[in-house]
Amino acid sequence: MNTAVDVTQDICFQIADLKFQAKELNDTNATERLKNILINRKALPLLQALAKDLPSIAVTLEETDTLKASNDQELASIEEKIKDAEQNLGESEVQEALVARADFLARIGSFQEAIDAYEKAESHAVGVGSKLDILFVILRLGLAGFISKKLLAKTLERSKDLVENGGDWERRNRLKVYEATYLFQKRDFKAASKLLLDSLATFSAYEVHSYSQFIFYTILSSLIAVDRPTLKTQVVTSPEVLSCASQLKTVFGLLNGLVLCNYHQFMNALLGLFGELEHDRYLKPHNFYIIRELRIVAYHQFLISYQSVTLEAMAKAFGFSQSFLDKELARFIVSGRINCKIDRVQGVIETNRPDTRNSLYQQTIKQGDVVLNKIQKLSRFIDI
Repeated sequence: MNTAVDVTQDICFQIADLKFQAKELNDTNATERLKNILINRKALPLLQALAKDLPSIAVTLEETDTLKASNDQELASIEEKIKDAEQNLGESEVQEALVARADFLARIGSFQEAIDAYEKAESHAVGVGSKLDILFVILRLGLAGFISKKLLAKTLERSKDLVENGGDWERRNRLKVYEATYLFQKRDFKAASKLLLDSLATFSAYEVHSYSQFIFYTILSSLIAVDRPTLKTQVVTSPEVLSCASQLKTVFGLLNGLVLCNYHQFMNALLGLFGELEHDRYLKPHNFYIIRELRIVAYHQFLISYQSVTLEAMAKAFGFSQSFLDKELARFIVSGRINCKIDRVQGVIETNRPDTRNSLYQQTIKQGDVVLNKIQKLSRFIDI
């Protein structure tokens, strides 16, 4: 994966990535870069907050006094402009001054005060576009991990409501990328994949992801969430996806391996993916889940083509030993993730094709029994 930061990416994501590299990966170079960026931004509150986990970025008492004095002076100047706008200028000038105050507070790392300031600025905003621009700033702070997930989810819902009630196409498409990135955190790759695929031809959220990062997330979520025909029609042949082939060799190895049924190539690429996920701020918490789901996808695709296949043949296709594949499949069979059974005596894997009609019938019967039991309990209560 290409991890180079796009020049137009919002600075809050650059700071979040450096914080992740410094804290989770013990990258001393990232720690030094992070400290320099925060000092240049005069982000004293954020420096003080991060120093609890990263003592090496702590500033001296003299530096603290200098930064505080500079911030107090700048804030006083902004407050004066707000006062002047409220007394002598129009509503749009007041909103601009309020946004400037919120931007300042966000820049220095006083995030709760910044959120309050942005919400006040939004209340003065005229038009859906202006309101969405302010909400998008809050969303970026949330995706960078600087505000609570609860507030992030609430802001996302407010943004979606505004988009549905007059938002333009450009902001609507950007919001899809914001929401998909949020869904990564919730491990909802199916919903994220749909949003990212819808955004392929219209991607413009460069403030959140570089283009290669966006394509990486689109391919990865699609590998987990969509079937092979969809991969062939919407991903493999997409000009937007193909434009990043040279930059994303690992995930393209997975994509081509699955679509071309080259499972040995798929598994080799999967080994490389693990290391890339470890260095991804959004996906590292889901690393083992993603690797497991991709293995299940490949096993299911291979087995669905056969009524029965020898353990030896499948092991050879994936480049595994028979004993490893036996244990691997047994684990997924027990958990109900793969519909097959293994005859160890004959060395054969037999697939159990799920009877969806019978399954739906049984589910309906069970739900009906539950409803009847509740009605009986209610009738006894009424009789009493």
